[in-house]
Amino acid sequence: MNFGTKAIHAGQHPDPTTGAIMTPIYQTSTYVQESPGKHKGYEYARTQNPTRDALQANLAALENGKHGICYASGLGATDAILKLFKPGDEIIASSDLYGGTYRIMVRVFQEFGLKFKFVGLDNPANLEAALSPDTKMVWIETPTNPLLRLVDMAAISAITKARGLMLVVDNTFASPYLQNPLDQGADIVMHSVTKYLGGHSDTVMGAIILNDDALADRLRFIQNACGAVPGPQDCFLVLRGTKTLHVRMQRHCENALKIARYLSEHPKVGQVNYPGLESHPQHELAKRQMRDFGGMVSFELKGDSLPEAVRVMESFKVFSLGESLGGVESLCTHPASMTHASIPKEEREKNGLKDTLIRLSVGIEDAEDLIEDLRQAIV
Repeated sequence: MNFGTKAIHAGQHPDPTTGAIMTPIYQTSTYVQESPGKHKGYEYARTQNPTRDALQANLAALENGKHGICYASGLGATDAILKLFKPGDEIIASSDLYGGTYRIMVRVFQEFGLKFKFVGLDNPANLEAALSPDTKMVWIETPTNPLLRLVDMAAISAITKARGLMLVVDNTFASPYLQNPLDQGADIVMHSVTKYLGGHSDTVMGAIILNDDALADRLRFIQNACGAVPGPQDCFLVLRGTKTLHVRMQRHCENALKIARYLSEHPKVGQVNYPGLESHPQHELAKRQMRDFGGMVSFELKGDSLPEAVRVMESFKVFSLGESLGGVESLCTHPASMTHASIPKEEREKNGLKDTLIRLSVGIEDAEDLIEDLRQAIV
């Protein structure tokens, strides 16, 4: 079954009671049992919910995985994965990654005895150099947030498999439409479903997709025991979102490439980060492991003037200044003070994230209007 057909149909069947083609919102906290322990597969809504089950099956299919597990947020999914480990275990993560991931690792789980190393994993040799006897898991983003660097998933997975390490890939920026990390050797795929999978800036959710049965059982136990589950209304909204994921992503990619090319030719723009540009240092890797190049672009103005960068962000009329990404509307974000403020300034700068960097989540509006907005703001 091809991607667009899976997006619309996988995990979803007409309601057996009424024939409703859309999965119903099972807005219930509990289920009536015929006798103690004798029920229809559902006991309590923290543990199971039919709307959530449909979404989990849908997301698993989109990622070519066997098991899908949804959480109340992307960080809820990250929290569950980190709970697989014990004090003294070491985790190596991309040095360029979402600020919330850095925060939960360093300011929460490090306090409980987990150890973290942040390494530039766009070069697989850096992983080899960073490994220690305590290393248990490698966490990567590709493309990275917000510098749009790529990590060679096949090369990294060859290293982790040779050493029996778990490999987790945050696939939020790409979405399953553009790449499937399980096919590249990842053990777990994580998504902030809030972003492209939901696609409409109206819900917060996370998800994990994997193939290993025993590991899925452990994660479901953690999900049920710790309770970071999404509600059925949110699951319904994301099911609506995934039905159009393929057509939305096509437009995101088309618009982002046009904008990246416009910015790369602008006399007042310096560095432009977008893997679809031939000038991107990993453009060939992007062509090899992605089906297209995504809807995220980041750039710096020449002169590295923070006041000028702020003025530009305040001048947009179509791009809205706000947190998050992946919705149908275009957003502009200042990573240093918003999405990545949790990372100390010296760490951000060491990784190449300047205070003047502007990140764009390119929506599905008419590209001509988005380019005109950039033209009038960057003067």
